[in-house]
Amino acid sequence: MEATILHADLDAFYASVEQLLDPRLRGKPIAVGGGVVLAASYEAKAFGVQSGMSGRNARQLCPHLIFVRGHFSEYQRLGDAAIQIVGDYTPLIERISIDEAFADVVGCTHLFGPPAQIARKIRCRVRTELGLPISVGVARTKHLAKIASQVAKPNGLVVVDPWSELEFVHDLPVELMWGVGPVTRVRLAEVGVRTIGQLARMPGRSLEQLLGCGAAEKLAALSWNRDPREIRTQRRARSAGAQSALGLEPAQERIYRPALRHLADRIGARLRAKSLSGRTIGVRVRFADLRAVTRAVTFDTPICATALLAEVAERLVRGVLAQHSSEPKISLLAIRVSHLTKDTNSQMALPFGRNCDARHEIGPQPSSDRAVDSIRERFGWEAIGYGSVVLSSGRGVPDEFRVLAEQELL
Repeated sequence: MEATILHADLDAFYASVEQLLDPRLRGKPIAVGGGVVLAASYEAKAFGVQSGMSGRNARQLCPHLIFVRGHFSEYQRLGDAAIQIVGDYTPLIERISIDEAFADVVGCTHLFGPPAQIARKIRCRVRTELGLPISVGVARTKHLAKIASQVAKPNGLVVVDPWSELEFVHDLPVELMWGVGPVTRVRLAEVGVRTIGQLARMPGRSLEQLLGCGAAEKLAALSWNRDPREIRTQRRARSAGAQSALGLEPAQERIYRPALRHLADRIGARLRAKSLSGRTIGVRVRFADLRAVTRAVTFDTPICATALLAEVAERLVRGVLAQHSSEPKISLLAIRVSHLTKDTNSQMALPFGRNCDARHEIGPQPSSDRAVDSIRERFGWEAIGYGSVVLSSGRGVPDEFRVLAEQELL
Protein backbone atom coordinates (compact mmCIF):
# COMPACT_ATOMS: atom_id res chain seq x y z
CA MET A 1 0.00 0.00 0.00
CA GLU A 2 2.97 2.34 -0.41
CA ALA A 3 3.03 4.91 -3.22
CA THR A 4 6.42 4.31 -4.84
CA ILE A 5 5.76 4.88 -8.55
CA LEU A 6 6.74 8.26 -10.00
CA HIS A 7 5.66 9.75 -13.29
CA ALA A 8 7.98 12.59 -14.31
CA ASP A 9 6.88 14.80 -17.19
CA LEU A 10 8.72 17.86 -18.48
CA ASP A 11 6.25 20.74 -18.87
CA ALA A 12 5.52 22.03 -22.40
CA PHE A 13 8.90 20.55 -23.19
CA TYR A 14 9.73 21.80 -26.68
CA ALA A 15 8.43 25.29 -25.97
CA SER A 16 10.18 25.39 -22.59
CA VAL A 17 13.48 24.51 -24.25
CA GLU A 18 13.03 27.37 -26.72
CA GLN A 19 12.35 29.79 -23.87
CA LEU A 20 15.42 28.47 -22.09
CA LEU A 21 17.63 28.98 -25.15
CA ASP A 22 16.27 32.47 -25.87
CA PRO A 23 15.41 34.42 -22.69
CA ARG A 24 13.55 36.98 -24.81
CA LEU A 25 10.82 34.37 -25.36
CA ARG A 26 10.15 33.78 -21.66
CA GLY A 27 6.68 34.71 -20.56
CA LYS A 28 5.52 35.08 -24.17
CA PRO A 29 3.15 32.87 -26.18
CA ILE A 30 5.29 30.79 -28.51
CA ALA A 31 4.74 27.80 -30.77
CA VAL A 32 7.26 25.44 -32.30
CA GLY A 33 6.49 24.86 -35.97
CA GLY A 34 5.06 26.92 -38.80
CA GLY A 35 2.32 25.47 -40.98
CA VAL A 36 1.41 23.18 -38.10
CA VAL A 37 1.81 23.78 -34.35
CA LEU A 38 4.18 21.10 -33.08
CA ALA A 39 4.21 22.38 -29.51
CA ALA A 40 2.92 25.41 -27.60
CA SER A 41 3.99 27.22 -24.45
CA TYR A 42 1.60 27.61 -21.53
CA GLU A 43 1.22 31.27 -22.45
CA ALA A 44 -0.01 30.18 -25.90
CA LYS A 45 -2.20 27.40 -24.52
CA ALA A 46 -4.04 30.03 -22.48
CA PHE A 47 -5.39 31.36 -25.80
CA GLY A 48 -6.47 27.88 -26.93
CA VAL A 49 -3.43 27.07 -29.08
CA GLN A 50 -2.84 23.31 -29.18
CA SER A 51 -0.44 20.85 -30.77
CA GLY A 52 -1.58 19.68 -34.22
CA MET A 53 -3.43 22.91 -34.92
CA SER A 54 -2.77 24.72 -38.19
CA GLY A 55 -0.59 27.81 -37.95
CA ARG A 56 -3.39 29.90 -39.43
CA ASN A 57 -5.89 28.86 -36.76
CA ALA A 58 -3.30 29.37 -34.04
CA ARG A 59 -2.65 32.94 -35.15
CA GLN A 60 -6.37 33.64 -35.22
CA LEU A 61 -6.63 32.58 -31.59
CA CYS A 62 -3.43 34.37 -30.58
CA PRO A 63 -2.46 37.17 -33.01
CA HIS A 64 0.81 37.90 -31.18
CA LEU A 65 1.90 34.24 -31.21
CA ILE A 66 5.63 33.80 -31.90
CA PHE A 67 6.62 30.85 -34.11
CA VAL A 68 10.08 29.28 -33.80
CA ARG A 69 11.51 26.52 -35.99
CA GLY A 70 12.94 24.42 -33.17
CA HIS A 71 16.30 23.14 -31.90
CA PHE A 72 15.87 19.40 -32.21
CA SER A 73 19.32 18.33 -31.05
CA GLU A 74 18.72 20.32 -27.86
CA TYR A 75 15.41 18.55 -27.29
CA GLN A 76 17.16 15.20 -27.46
CA ARG A 77 20.07 16.31 -25.26
CA LEU A 78 17.95 17.89 -22.54
CA GLY A 79 15.38 15.09 -22.59
CA ASP A 80 18.14 12.52 -22.09
CA ALA A 81 19.68 14.62 -19.32
CA ALA A 82 16.38 14.85 -17.42
CA ILE A 83 15.81 11.09 -17.61
CA GLN A 84 19.41 10.57 -16.44
CA ILE A 85 18.67 12.62 -13.33
CA VAL A 86 15.75 10.32 -12.57
CA GLY A 87 18.11 7.38 -13.15
CA ASP A 88 20.42 8.65 -10.43
CA TYR A 89 17.78 7.60 -7.90
CA THR A 90 16.55 4.26 -9.25
CA PRO A 91 17.41 1.77 -12.01
CA LEU A 92 13.71 0.92 -12.47
CA ILE A 93 12.84 3.40 -15.20
CA GLU A 94 10.38 3.03 -18.07
CA ARG A 95 10.85 5.85 -20.55
CA ILE A 96 7.71 6.35 -22.61
CA SER A 97 8.70 9.40 -24.65
CA ILE A 98 11.48 11.92 -25.03
CA ASP A 99 10.16 14.01 -22.12
CA GLU A 100 8.45 11.62 -19.70
CA ALA A 101 9.14 8.43 -17.80
CA PHE A 102 7.87 6.18 -15.04
CA ALA A 103 10.15 5.20 -12.18
CA ASP A 104 9.75 2.86 -9.21
CA VAL A 105 11.74 3.87 -6.13
CA VAL A 106 10.57 0.98 -3.97
CA GLY A 107 14.12 -0.27 -3.29
CA CYS A 108 15.79 3.12 -2.99
CA THR A 109 14.04 4.81 -0.08
CA HIS A 110 16.72 3.71 2.41
CA LEU A 111 19.26 5.66 0.35
CA PHE A 112 17.36 8.78 -0.69
CA GLY A 113 14.37 9.05 1.62
CA PRO A 114 10.61 8.62 1.06
CA PRO A 115 9.20 8.70 -2.50
CA ALA A 116 7.89 12.26 -2.07
CA GLN A 117 11.33 13.43 -1.00
CA ILE A 118 12.94 11.71 -4.00
CA ALA A 119 10.43 13.45 -6.27
CA ARG A 120 11.33 16.83 -4.76
CA LYS A 121 15.03 16.16 -5.30
CA ILE A 122 14.43 15.24 -8.94
CA ARG A 123 12.40 18.38 -9.56
CA CYS A 124 14.98 20.57 -7.86
CA ARG A 125 17.87 19.10 -9.85
CA VAL A 126 16.05 19.36 -13.20
CA ARG A 127 15.25 23.00 -12.50
CA THR A 128 18.75 23.83 -11.17
CA GLU A 129 20.92 21.81 -13.57
CA LEU A 130 18.83 22.04 -16.74
CA GLY A 131 16.69 25.13 -16.18
CA LEU A 132 13.49 23.31 -17.11
CA PRO A 133 10.16 22.89 -15.30
CA ILE A 134 9.04 19.35 -14.55
CA SER A 135 5.92 17.95 -12.91
CA VAL A 136 5.94 14.72 -10.94
CA GLY A 137 3.11 12.51 -9.75
CA VAL A 138 3.63 9.89 -7.05
CA ALA A 139 1.13 7.08 -6.56
CA ARG A 140 0.73 3.35 -6.05
CA THR A 141 -0.06 2.58 -9.71
CA LYS A 142 1.21 3.80 -13.06
CA HIS A 143 -2.16 5.11 -14.17
CA LEU A 144 -2.69 7.13 -11.02
CA ALA A 145 0.90 8.46 -11.05
CA LYS A 146 0.37 9.77 -14.58
CA ILE A 147 -2.90 11.42 -13.62
CA ALA A 148 -1.19 12.96 -10.58
CA SER A 149 1.54 14.49 -12.75
CA GLN A 150 -1.12 16.04 -15.00
CA VAL A 151 -2.88 17.50 -11.98
CA ALA A 152 0.49 18.83 -10.78
CA LYS A 153 1.10 20.84 -13.96
CA PRO A 154 2.60 23.25 -14.44
CA ASN A 155 5.82 22.65 -12.54
CA GLY A 156 4.34 20.92 -9.52
CA LEU A 157 4.29 17.78 -7.38
CA VAL A 158 1.26 15.71 -6.36
CA VAL A 159 1.52 12.72 -4.04
CA VAL A 160 -1.56 10.49 -3.85
CA ASP A 161 -2.13 8.92 -0.44
CA PRO A 162 -2.89 5.20 -0.93
CA TRP A 163 -5.73 5.49 1.57
CA SER A 164 -7.52 8.23 -0.37
CA GLU A 165 -6.93 7.20 -3.98
CA LEU A 166 -10.56 7.00 -5.05
CA GLU A 167 -11.43 10.19 -3.24
CA PHE A 168 -8.66 11.90 -5.21
CA VAL A 169 -9.36 10.47 -8.65
CA HIS A 170 -13.16 10.29 -8.79
CA ASP A 171 -13.64 14.06 -8.82
CA LEU A 172 -11.25 14.58 -11.74
CA PRO A 173 -12.27 15.07 -15.41
CA VAL A 174 -12.62 11.82 -17.32
CA GLU A 175 -10.25 13.05 -20.07
CA LEU A 176 -7.31 12.69 -17.67
CA MET A 177 -7.63 8.92 -17.93
CA TRP A 178 -5.31 6.90 -20.10
CA GLY A 179 -7.31 5.97 -23.20
CA VAL A 180 -9.88 8.77 -23.12
CA GLY A 181 -9.25 10.97 -26.15
CA PRO A 182 -11.42 13.74 -27.64
CA VAL A 183 -13.87 11.35 -29.31
CA THR A 184 -14.36 9.16 -26.23
CA ARG A 185 -14.71 12.25 -24.05
CA VAL A 186 -17.52 13.55 -26.28
CA ARG A 187 -19.30 10.18 -26.27
CA LEU A 188 -19.16 10.02 -22.48
CA ALA A 189 -20.32 13.64 -22.14
CA GLU A 190 -23.36 12.87 -24.29
CA VAL A 191 -24.57 10.43 -21.61
CA GLY A 192 -23.67 12.77 -18.75
CA VAL A 193 -20.34 11.23 -17.78
CA ARG A 194 -17.78 13.96 -17.18
CA THR A 195 -15.82 12.78 -14.15
CA ILE A 196 -13.91 9.57 -13.45
CA GLY A 197 -16.27 8.85 -10.57
CA GLN A 198 -19.29 9.03 -12.85
CA LEU A 199 -17.61 6.61 -15.23
CA ALA A 200 -16.80 4.25 -12.34
CA ARG A 201 -20.48 4.15 -11.32
CA MET A 202 -21.72 3.62 -14.87
CA PRO A 203 -23.30 0.15 -15.41
CA GLY A 204 -20.89 -2.15 -17.22
CA ARG A 205 -23.27 -3.08 -20.01
CA SER A 206 -24.07 0.56 -20.75
CA LEU A 207 -20.36 1.35 -20.98
CA GLU A 208 -19.81 -1.61 -23.31
CA GLN A 209 -22.61 -0.48 -25.62
CA LEU A 210 -21.12 3.00 -25.72
CA LEU A 211 -17.40 2.21 -26.16
CA GLY A 212 -17.10 -1.47 -26.97
CA CYS A 213 -16.16 -4.39 -24.75
CA GLY A 214 -12.39 -3.94 -24.68
CA ALA A 215 -12.33 -0.20 -24.00
CA ALA A 216 -15.15 -0.46 -21.46
CA GLU A 217 -13.39 -3.17 -19.47
CA LYS A 218 -10.11 -1.25 -19.45
CA LEU A 219 -11.59 2.09 -18.44
CA ALA A 220 -13.83 0.56 -15.79
CA ALA A 221 -10.81 -1.07 -14.14
CA LEU A 222 -8.73 2.11 -14.28
CA SER A 223 -11.57 4.18 -12.85
CA TRP A 224 -11.28 2.06 -9.69
CA ASN A 225 -7.46 2.27 -9.85
CA ARG A 226 -7.09 -1.38 -10.74
CA ASP A 227 -3.84 -1.23 -12.67
CA PRO A 228 -1.47 -4.20 -12.18
CA ARG A 229 1.14 -3.02 -14.71
CA GLU A 230 4.69 -2.90 -13.45
CA ILE A 231 7.63 -0.79 -14.56
CA ARG A 232 9.19 -2.34 -17.67
CA THR A 233 12.80 -1.31 -18.04
CA GLN A 234 13.11 -3.19 -21.33
CA ARG A 235 10.42 -3.35 -23.96
CA ARG A 236 9.86 -6.06 -26.48
CA ALA A 237 9.12 -4.78 -29.97
CA ARG A 238 5.39 -5.14 -30.64
CA SER A 239 4.66 -2.46 -33.21
CA ALA A 240 6.08 0.52 -35.04
CA GLY A 241 4.07 3.63 -35.76
CA ALA A 242 4.27 7.22 -36.88
CA GLN A 243 1.75 9.99 -37.34
CA SER A 244 1.61 13.34 -39.06
CA ALA A 245 -0.51 16.27 -37.86
CA LEU A 246 -1.71 18.12 -40.95
CA GLY A 247 -3.46 21.06 -39.35
CA LEU A 248 -6.60 21.08 -41.47
CA GLU A 249 -6.24 20.02 -45.10
CA PRO A 250 -8.56 18.88 -47.90
CA ALA A 251 -9.19 15.13 -47.97
CA GLN A 252 -7.51 14.80 -51.34
CA GLU A 253 -4.85 12.52 -52.76
CA ARG A 254 -2.40 15.38 -53.30
CA ILE A 255 -2.45 15.86 -49.50
CA TYR A 256 -2.55 12.36 -48.07
CA ARG A 257 -0.33 10.58 -50.61
CA PRO A 258 2.98 12.41 -49.87
CA ALA A 259 2.22 12.38 -46.13
CA LEU A 260 1.68 8.62 -46.11
CA ARG A 261 4.78 7.99 -48.22
CA HIS A 262 6.88 10.01 -45.80
CA LEU A 263 5.49 8.05 -42.83
CA ALA A 264 6.06 4.75 -44.66
CA ASP A 265 9.64 5.83 -45.39
CA ARG A 266 10.27 6.51 -41.71
CA ILE A 267 8.66 3.32 -40.45
CA GLY A 268 10.25 1.11 -43.10
CA ALA A 269 13.71 2.45 -42.31
CA ARG A 270 13.22 1.84 -38.58
CA LEU A 271 11.95 -1.69 -39.15
CA ARG A 272 14.84 -2.59 -41.45
CA ALA A 273 17.37 -1.14 -38.99
CA LYS A 274 16.07 -3.61 -36.40
CA SER A 275 15.70 -6.48 -38.91
CA LEU A 276 11.95 -6.54 -38.35
CA SER A 277 8.91 -6.92 -40.62
CA GLY A 278 5.23 -6.74 -39.83
CA ARG A 279 2.18 -8.61 -41.08
CA THR A 280 -0.49 -6.09 -40.02
CA ILE A 281 -0.59 -2.59 -41.48
CA GLY A 282 -3.07 -0.12 -40.05
CA VAL A 283 -3.94 3.50 -40.73
CA ARG A 284 -5.70 6.18 -38.72
CA VAL A 285 -7.48 9.14 -40.29
CA ARG A 286 -8.63 12.02 -38.11
CA PHE A 287 -11.18 14.47 -39.47
CA ALA A 288 -11.81 18.13 -38.69
CA ASP A 289 -14.08 17.36 -35.72
CA LEU A 290 -11.30 15.20 -34.15
CA ARG A 291 -13.25 12.02 -34.88
CA ALA A 292 -10.84 9.32 -35.99
CA VAL A 293 -11.34 6.21 -38.10
CA THR A 294 -8.91 3.28 -38.18
CA ARG A 295 -8.51 0.50 -40.71
CA ALA A 296 -6.07 -2.41 -40.85
CA VAL A 297 -5.24 -5.41 -42.97
CA THR A 298 -3.19 -8.50 -42.10
CA PHE A 299 -1.09 -10.45 -44.59
CA ASP A 300 0.47 -13.89 -44.49
CA THR A 301 3.85 -12.45 -45.43
CA PRO A 302 5.53 -9.76 -43.28
CA ILE A 303 6.40 -6.39 -44.85
CA CYS A 304 9.14 -3.83 -44.29
CA ALA A 305 9.67 -2.35 -47.78
CA THR A 306 8.84 1.34 -48.00
CA ALA A 307 6.90 1.15 -51.28
CA LEU A 308 4.76 -1.74 -50.06
CA LEU A 309 3.94 -0.02 -46.77
CA ALA A 310 2.99 3.15 -48.63
CA GLU A 311 0.84 1.28 -51.15
CA VAL A 312 -1.12 -0.55 -48.45
CA ALA A 313 -1.56 2.62 -46.39
CA GLU A 314 -2.80 4.59 -49.40
CA ARG A 315 -5.35 1.94 -50.28
CA LEU A 316 -6.64 1.83 -46.70
CA VAL A 317 -6.89 5.61 -46.45
CA ARG A 318 -8.59 5.79 -49.83
CA GLY A 319 -11.17 3.31 -48.55
CA VAL A 320 -11.75 5.33 -45.37
CA LEU A 321 -12.32 8.53 -47.33
CA ALA A 322 -14.66 6.79 -49.74
CA GLN A 323 -16.80 5.61 -46.81
CA HIS A 324 -16.75 9.10 -45.28
CA SER A 325 -17.17 11.20 -48.41
CA SER A 326 -19.05 13.86 -46.45
CA GLU A 327 -15.86 14.74 -44.55
CA PRO A 328 -14.06 17.44 -46.59
CA LYS A 329 -11.07 17.92 -44.27
CA ILE A 330 -8.50 15.73 -42.52
CA SER A 331 -6.29 16.80 -39.62
CA LEU A 332 -4.06 13.78 -38.96
CA LEU A 333 -2.76 10.63 -40.63
CA ALA A 334 -1.02 7.71 -38.98
CA ILE A 335 0.43 4.35 -39.97
CA ARG A 336 1.12 1.44 -37.62
CA VAL A 337 2.82 -1.87 -38.38
CA SER A 338 2.27 -4.72 -35.93
CA HIS A 339 2.61 -8.50 -35.62
CA LEU A 340 6.34 -7.99 -35.95
CA THR A 341 8.76 -10.81 -36.68
CA LYS A 342 12.43 -11.00 -37.49
CA ASP A 343 12.86 -10.12 -41.15
CA THR A 344 13.05 -13.19 -43.40
CA ASN A 345 13.82 -11.05 -46.47
CA SER A 346 10.61 -12.02 -48.25
CA GLN A 347 8.19 -9.38 -49.46
CA MET A 348 4.83 -9.31 -51.16
CA ALA A 349 4.55 -8.65 -54.83
CA LEU A 350 2.90 -5.68 -56.48
CA PRO A 351 0.25 -4.96 -57.59
CA PHE A 352 -2.02 -5.94 -54.72
CA GLY A 353 -5.38 -7.51 -55.15
CA ARG A 354 -8.51 -5.40 -55.01
CA ASN A 355 -8.99 -5.98 -51.28
CA CYS A 356 -5.31 -5.88 -50.32
CA ASP A 357 -5.33 -9.64 -49.83
CA ALA A 358 -2.43 -10.66 -52.05
CA ARG A 359 -0.36 -13.53 -50.72
CA HIS A 360 2.46 -13.73 -53.25
CA GLU A 361 6.07 -13.74 -52.20
CA ILE A 362 9.08 -12.49 -54.06
CA GLY A 363 12.75 -12.41 -53.23
CA PRO A 364 14.65 -10.16 -50.82
CA GLN A 365 13.47 -6.64 -50.02
CA PRO A 366 13.98 -4.20 -52.91
CA SER A 367 17.61 -3.31 -53.46
CA SER A 368 16.56 0.37 -53.62
CA ASP A 369 15.60 0.27 -49.93
CA ARG A 370 18.89 -1.32 -48.99
CA ALA A 371 20.79 1.25 -51.00
CA VAL A 372 18.88 4.17 -49.50
CA ASP A 373 19.42 2.83 -45.98
CA SER A 374 23.16 2.48 -46.59
CA ILE A 375 23.52 6.00 -47.99
CA ARG A 376 21.58 7.52 -45.10
CA GLU A 377 23.62 5.59 -42.57
CA ARG A 378 26.80 7.05 -44.00
CA PHE A 379 25.78 10.57 -45.05
CA GLY A 380 22.64 11.33 -43.02
CA TRP A 381 18.91 11.15 -43.59
CA GLU A 382 18.72 14.13 -45.92
CA ALA A 383 21.37 12.74 -48.29
CA ILE A 384 18.78 10.82 -50.30
CA GLY A 385 15.04 10.30 -50.44
CA TYR A 386 12.15 9.08 -52.53
CA GLY A 387 11.11 11.59 -55.18
CA SER A 388 7.40 11.56 -54.29
CA VAL A 389 8.36 12.62 -50.78
CA VAL A 390 11.28 14.96 -51.42
CA LEU A 391 9.52 16.87 -54.19
CA SER A 392 6.19 17.20 -52.43
CA SER A 393 5.21 20.56 -51.00
CA GLY A 394 3.03 19.14 -48.26
CA ARG A 395 5.74 18.47 -45.70
CA GLY A 396 5.26 21.21 -43.12
CA VAL A 397 6.84 19.32 -40.22
CA PRO A 398 10.65 19.26 -40.02
CA ASP A 399 12.14 15.79 -40.31
CA GLU A 400 14.06 16.23 -37.07
CA PHE A 401 10.83 16.72 -35.17
CA ARG A 402 9.28 13.68 -36.82
CA VAL A 403 12.16 11.56 -35.54
CA LEU A 404 11.58 12.80 -31.98
CA ALA A 405 7.79 12.64 -32.11
CA GLU A 406 7.30 9.32 -33.87
CA GLN A 407 6.25 6.61 -31.49
CA GLU A 408 9.13 4.24 -30.84
CA LEU A 409 8.97 0.49 -31.19
CA LEU A 410 7.10 -0.81 -28.14
